[in-house]
Amino acid sequence: MAAASPHPREVVGVDVGGTKTHFALGYGESVTKEWTVSTPTWRTHSLRDNAAGLHRLVIEWLGPQALRLPLVVGAHGCDSTEQCDDFATALRQYFVGGVLVVNDAELLVPAAAQRDGIGLIAGTGSIAVARMDGRLVTAGGWGWVLGDEGGAAGLVREAARAVLGQLDSGEPADPLGRRLLTVFEATDGAQLAMAVTASTSPAWLGEWAIEIFDAADEGSALAAEVIREAGRQLAALVDRLLHRGVAADQVVAGGSVLLGQRRLHDAFVAALRGRHPDVTVHLLDRAPVLGALALGDSLTALKGS
Repeated sequence: MAAASPHPREVVGVDVGGTKTHFALGYGESVTKEWTVSTPTWRTHSLRDNAAGLHRLVIEWLGPQALRLPLVVGAHGCDSTEQCDDFATALRQYFVGGVLVVNDAELLVPAAAQRDGIGLIAGTGSIAVARMDGRLVTAGGWGWVLGDEGGAAGLVREAARAVLGQLDSGEPADPLGRRLLTVFEATDGAQLAMAVTASTSPAWLGEWAIEIFDAADEGSALAAEVIREAGRQLAALVDRLLHRGVAADQVVAGGSVLLGQRRLHDAFVAALRGRHPDVTVHLLDRAPVLGALALGDSLTALKGS
């Protein structure tokens, strides 16, 4: 019998979010090196190009020897088992140490040192994910035009809708309306609507979500209701997965908006407690890429490390 290695094999973990990509080299909860780049600077709509881009970035960061290490990628936009498997197949053309691809929200549960549960992200976008019979099941994640309620871009869309409704009613703009008109350089509702709908970058649009929370702090009832509704919509994502048969009594929640804005977190928890009082919510207080390193244990085991 071979003696166990005194040094655990390191894993390359990658968290590909809608706005940024976080790389980490390490094992378990120990990170040796990490690096962050802007996702739009390398990712396209082609799996083949994305695999080549990730290969190029890993070599730039760690050198070609890293291609022999296990690779775990949590990828925003890999929203089905087939999409995850296809991306993994494309990556195996470059990485020979074992490859696992999951949705980026799937990193949250292992990052929180939990074995199972529902992962919920509210960052640039929003999505809830879990595994059922080994297959990825999701709710939400449809992009800011059609969904992403509770994500930054979706919040801005709904805030703009609320402001336009207020203006349509002949009411003067409240703090939320004044803030949105200012940041979008609009003088009226027509210009605001044009500026929001002309946006092609959800990351750019989502930058203005802070205005909603600042307006709520200034006493805007409209902003407060937009936030409460976003919390209800995030709870609805979890509710859909449970309704479909996902067996989970805990949710691990993360994402820049949910982590950074207490009003949204509280609205989500209150709404979920009203629907499912027995479900516990853990707010992830560490980098999701640690979940990739944790999932890498399965690859190193398969390789006999």
